[in-house]
Amino acid sequence: MSQRKRLPGTSISGPSKRARPAMKPGRVKSEMGIATESFIDDDSLKEKFIKTFDEPAYSSGISNNALKKKFKGELYSRLVPIINELTKASRLTMSKAGDVLFYTLVAEDVATKFKGLDVTVRMVYQIIEKSGNRGIWTKDIRNQTNMQQVALNKVFKALETRRLIKPVKSVSSKKVYMLFNLTPAKELTGGPWYTELEFDHEFINEMRKFLMTCVKRLNEGKGVTLEEIRDKMAQANVSKVELNLEEVQQLMQTLAYDHLIEDIGVDCHGEPLYVAARRVTAMC
Repeated sequence: MSQRKRLPGTSISGPSKRARPAMKPGRVKSEMGIATESFIDDDSLKEKFIKTFDEPAYSSGISNNALKKKFKGELYSRLVPIINELTKASRLTMSKAGDVLFYTLVAEDVATKFKGLDVTVRMVYQIIEKSGNRGIWTKDIRNQTNMQQVALNKVFKALETRRLIKPVKSVSSKKVYMLFNLTPAKELTGGPWYTELEFDHEFINEMRKFLMTCVKRLNEGKGVTLEEIRDKMAQANVSKVELNLEEVQQLMQTLAYDHLIEDIGVDCHGEPLYVAARRVTAMC
């Protein structure tokens, strides 16, 4: 009986089967050949959940309904312990708009400042956060939380100590609270026309004099635009704060009301042109 010759690199048990490439973790092919994520591991699921907030549509938060559509079936159920973990670590906050539940991701540096603070403190923080740079009055916070003033003062102190919020006194003498890193709205501080909550007559008079000089000298006194005046102010560095076009216009209006300047039409770009008012003499 003849013996089969064994070729180098082959087995006598027959041709070797080609090994199938290993499937990448977290992605499995279904019978239809379509990739699914049902078997994604917990760490990858957590990472995917956190990255959801990087999407422009969800940067300010994602509703529970949108979350169900994005993480369907079993994946949504598996998010529960992840949400609990992030909430406990102060990385996630929950709020309601009507009957809709929203999740918002908290930056890691902010989450560190929240460490050890209870749910009540976080609730007050969220109310203050929603008020933006206009801030919120203590009475309004008390009404929304149903907290006693003594307890509320303790919460304020805890948040202020961690530099999460700050009190801001407005021109109306009301004290409001806002997030520590925000610049108060001009409605609160009075804008550039107020210094330490006092109307700054001296500053305004100085700016009016400079504007009159611009009107008379720029373009040989034949007409100057708001933008030209603003640029000249920046170049001369005459203002302690940078004034925008709207604020320059407010100053120009005070000059117009005092009959010191007048509008003579527009330039080729449609911008109003201002000149010094012509003197009107009474006729005999």
